[in-house]
Amino acid sequence: MARAPGRSLELRPDCGESGIPNPPVPPPSHDSYAALRIPEVRRLLAANGLAGLAGQGLAVVIGLQVYAITKNPFALGILGLVEAIPAVTLALFGGHVADRSDRRRIVLTTQAIAILCAVAFAVVSSMEKAPPLEALYGIVFVAGLARGFLNPAATAFEAQVVPREHFVNAAAWSSSIWQFCAIGGPALAGFAYAGFGAATTYAIIAGFLAIAWTCVSRIAPRPVPQPNEHESIFESIRTGLRFVFRSQPLVGSMALDLFAVLFGGAMALLPVFGTEILKVGPVGVGILRAAPSVGALVIMLWSTRRPPIAHAGRNLLFSVAGFGVSMIVFGLSKNLLLSAVALAFSGAFDGVSMVIRGAILRLLTPDHLRGRVSSVSWVFIGSSNEIGAFESGLAASWLGTARSVYLGGIVTLIVVASTAIFAPGLRKLQFDPYALKEVGPPDGEDEVMPDLI
Repeated sequence: MARAPGRSLELRPDCGESGIPNPPVPPPSHDSYAALRIPEVRRLLAANGLAGLAGQGLAVVIGLQVYAITKNPFALGILGLVEAIPAVTLALFGGHVADRSDRRRIVLTTQAIAILCAVAFAVVSSMEKAPPLEALYGIVFVAGLARGFLNPAATAFEAQVVPREHFVNAAAWSSSIWQFCAIGGPALAGFAYAGFGAATTYAIIAGFLAIAWTCVSRIAPRPVPQPNEHESIFESIRTGLRFVFRSQPLVGSMALDLFAVLFGGAMALLPVFGTEILKVGPVGVGILRAAPSVGALVIMLWSTRRPPIAHAGRNLLFSVAGFGVSMIVFGLSKNLLLSAVALAFSGAFDGVSMVIRGAILRLLTPDHLRGRVSSVSWVFIGSSNEIGAFESGLAASWLGTARSVYLGGIVTLIVVASTAIFAPGLRKLQFDPYALKEVGPPDGEDEVMPDLI
């Protein structure tokens, strides 16, 4: 081996005694089922799946029941707001409680309330006359109150149960299971509602929730975070908000999801597309509604093998941009097959976004802040879903249904471009896919945003 004159042969860590470089050590093989090999993680995923199946089914049955009573689509919009308002309003306080209490106990308590709500639905639906609309809204409101505490605590508790090295794998499996529920829950609830009636369907839903509660109860308690004893409730909530708004990856990823759903979402308008634009009837509407979940499920199962987090920021921006392009194609389409394919791609791109956002939330948040940071995330999610549906209807009434959708897709692309320019900390975010640690910003760039809160 040639070397410079007068220099002795140096032994480097990557060389053998002869000075010849050793062959590169291959990275550890990726285990697609790593998270599923842990019993408590399996119980947690089973609980999430059963609760998701019940929740999706409950949304279908209560919607059918309210519409049968009122024959007014506006009543369905009110139904969503009745649950969303308490859930979103209490989310920040729920995050504060989750960071000062036993998160497992909060999950068990709020899931028990959900079971009681399902039983209450069954009782009022078993009456000979149609149940009072006020009673249905009242039960939904109570469920929304519980959800305001459940969502932050459940996300924070999940991070305690799942080992850090399996966060991304568990998130991919959790999202895959949720998509299974999004496809199967409404279908099963529809068949049960048609075959057995509302009361029996609610009882079945209560049974699924009870099994989910049992799964969580078989997970060992985790340590309670040590709070700052001198911190008031307001200061505690402000600390969580400040942490999110000082991190470009966190606030940028949440804002991307908010604006993509707010301007680019079209799910609330599918009945209009099916009946007036594509003219495919209820069966076609069902196909369109299932298409995004099918696309998301495929990409999430793929993510259990190839998690898209090595270039997390870049991939997130590309996925949201792909979602916007899919919405443009869907808005312009006059063909059922093309529309279904566009929606399937929108679900696939959204699936990539969900996996990356889940990884960012779990990997960049310290344990003592998980409840509060998760609560901020849930405020963004709840706002995008409910306000997005309202925005879709309003834009459709002003601009026309198809035009509102493809223009919304264009706005989504503008949001992505603006985020890429003004949030370099998010754009350049990378994770080591094996160590699951953030790769620092290049050239010493500062990722911290100004203190806005």
